[in-house]
Amino acid sequence: MLIVAGTLYVDPARRDAYLASCAEAVRAARAAPGCVDFAVSADLVEPGRINVYERWESDEQLLAFRGSGPDAEQVTAVLGAEVHKFRISGVEAP
Repeated sequence: MLIVAGTLYVDPARRDAYLASCAEAVRAARAAPGCVDFAVSADLVEPGRINVYERWESDEQLLAFRGSGPDAEQVTAVLGAEVHKFRISGVEAP
């Protein structure tokens, strides 16, 4: 199991537009083989921050989905990012 999580930073005035441009990618990810969960959302405190959370069954399935990657407009809108991939060895109830 893999978790990809972190933050993206965009111009606060463009955050809503950026998130709207992600909707189709979220739908596609959630329908992709091996995707357990996928979310991109506005942070409640920082106006230019976007939180990213993904859960995948395997590296291969994550990479198959990533294939084409984000479009050029999305890439240029990101002013900063801190996103990491975590390998999970076990899952249990909190």
